Amino acid sequence: MSRTFLISRTDAIGDVVLTLPVAGRLKQLFPGCRVLLLGRTYTQAVAEACPWIDAFVNFDALQQLTPVAQVAALRNTQADTVLHVFPNQQLAWLARKAGIRNRIGTRNRWFHWLTCTSLVALSRRHSPLHEAQLNLQLLRPLDPTRVVPLPEVASLVRLTPTVPLRPELQQLLEARQPGQLNLILHPRSRGSAREWGLPHFGVLARLLHQAGHRVFITGTAAEGEELQAWLQTHAAYLAANLTGQLGLPEFLAFIAAADGLVAGSTGPLHLAAALGRHALGLYPPIRPMHPGRWAPLGPYAHYLVHDKPNCQDCRTQPASCVCIKAVEPSAVLTQVVRWVTSEAAGSPSSNVC
Repeated sequence: MSRTFLISRTDAIGDVVLTLPVAGRLKQLFPGCRVLLLGRTYTQAVAEACPWIDAFVNFDALQQLTPVAQVAALRNTQADTVLHVFPNQQLAWLARKAGIRNRIGTRNRWFHWLTCTSLVALSRRHSPLHEAQLNLQLLRPLDPTRVVPLPEVASLVRLTPTVPLRPELQQLLEARQPGQLNLILHPRSRGSAREWGLPHFGVLARLLHQAGHRVFITGTAAEGEELQAWLQTHAAYLAANLTGQLGLPEFLAFIAAADGLVAGSTGPLHLAAALGRHALGLYPPIRPMHPGRWAPLGPYAHYLVHDKPNCQDCRTQPASCVCIKAVEPSAVLTQVVRWVTSEAAGSPSSNVC
């Protein structure tokens, strides 16, 4: 009888992307097993695009049920093992009540001591490991042998779009001339990361346009409203403003059809890397937000970070972070020029820069 694993990860898109190696590793360790992801509605498209995940369990829908129905729903997954990658007290108790036989969580949550059958000693804040490697540490009760090397972890970060791109968007991308790149700029982070700033993104849009490339702006509808003045100022440099126009399934398809994406440490950056596109992340050196912990993982994943090791200057005032703004738009342009060369050569370029 094949095993069924339930991975609980009820936070943001980027966090879910960096949990995909857990699903991939389970498929390696237990051939023929079923892997389910329990997550929020807005991450369902990520689960459906991952080849390692067999089904999605919607946490938001689960919360709408009565307590008895919640237990029944979790029991109906037929999971024999749950991995609480993102600790959630409600789900920890629910998994116990549902009678899931193996319940794995970290030692540093008091409720895991009462609800889990296996506890993993795991401290994320000061660890030198990448977030994806830390997620894999939850598998130690099942796979106690080693820390998986980062290149091996990166090979397990994989997404494939599940819907076709609308014809008008496909035609928009195909309108480029020989030598042009279709590049996505995602300026906002919804508070999840240090922001490079609209002035820098404006300069970059101009530089990319002057270099002959095509620039597309993405973001939520709310971010599009916030960016209205900036979008109007820089309209001459943009091929299209797509803020608020793409649901997540089609956003995945659009990223996959474009040549690359530039963003801070956000979900779209990790999506682009997982889709096998050029993904350039802009990072501060401050821990634990630095690229050593949160760099994108993929065959064409890159990052830029200001050389100021162990910086603490903006810990109490995130909006005043000067280190991320010390990354010059010209440095980003230089990296994009390398993408043109690597595309011509047909081989991945370095994972870091």
